[in-house]
Amino acid sequence: MTHEFGPVAPPDAQLRAAAEQRQRQLTKPGGSLGRLEQLGNWVTACQGVCPPKQFERARVVVFAGDHGVAHRGVSAYPSAVTAQMVANFLDGGAAVNALAAVAGATVRVADISVDADTDPQVSKHKVRRSSGAIDREDALTAAEVHAALDAGRAIADEEIDAGADLLIAGDMGIGNTTPAAVLVATLTNTEPVAAVGRGTGIDDAGWVRKVAAIRDAMYRARPVVKDPVELLRVAAGADFAAAAAFLAQAAARRTPVILDGVIVTAAAMIAEDLAQGASAWWLAGHRSTEPAHALALRHLRLEPLIDLDLRLGEGSGALAALPLLRSAVATLTEMSTFAEAGVSTVDATPADPAPETADPVPDLRK
Repeated sequence: MTHEFGPVAPPDAQLRAAAEQRQRQLTKPGGSLGRLEQLGNWVTACQGVCPPKQFERARVVVFAGDHGVAHRGVSAYPSAVTAQMVANFLDGGAAVNALAAVAGATVRVADISVDADTDPQVSKHKVRRSSGAIDREDALTAAEVHAALDAGRAIADEEIDAGADLLIAGDMGIGNTTPAAVLVATLTNTEPVAAVGRGTGIDDAGWVRKVAAIRDAMYRARPVVKDPVELLRVAAGADFAAAAAFLAQAAARRTPVILDGVIVTAAAMIAEDLAQGASAWWLAGHRSTEPAHALALRHLRLEPLIDLDLRLGEGSGALAALPLLRSAVATLTEMSTFAEAGVSTVDATPADPAPETADPVPDLRK
């Protein structure tokens, strides 16, 4: 088995315990903020400081790439839309831009394998134009898959070195739910019909074509299922390889990540195989309507923060969840303790029984 990364150390357990202790001192009943408390504790462990700091440079990276399998009629949109949407991202007109503005994040687009020439500012790490049609051919050559892994690692380093304290991986690529389903179904030993969704909104005939393409690609993927790099090369694509390396490197650099939908979570399954323990640094932003996404989340043992029937990609679901994570940090950091606020804590001494009244309350059960 080829490994591009080594095992990843988990977030700081001692700081997590310190956060748990602080939660018990805040002006609220213990556990009353539910999962927000767990999220705040997780951020503390990731940052290595208690109380944690609010995120100052949350950064979305949208990995863009085309796929030859899209020409098999597996998407409701033509492949030309990928390059058009890259331009839309740069102009600030996409959902990811709107959601990032609300969530306090910024957006970067990385053209890894778009089947067109794109703006030089996004094609710095471009590997090729479109990955191969995985139902009939390998997605990448050996040199290309390593170039894509290097690109993802470099992008993570660039963002973290520039001050990113939270990363979100997004995606853009017509036809990319097909390789995502191939990866997820292959790694979870699931039949294609149980993993295939409607993607961009295909009709029944398109769904049948998609199932067939995924079945054929899975047949080609099975011999390399134990080798994550070869699996990316044969059955995924350059954008998936770059995203996987990005996620693995973020964990290696001790930087928390919110995962988006089925594309990014499929890449995350590979990233966990590349760098065991990386998933401890990730949150699942949401659960999409794609069947393969639920399978991937179960495989990674991640529980999504929200479930709003989203299926757009781009990083949209992760961005919709980001305000919840900010809330978790704010409550743990900004709330007063009982001592600071002069609020009484729970008194464990049993209260005196209430005195009998002259007119006792009648027993209505009679």
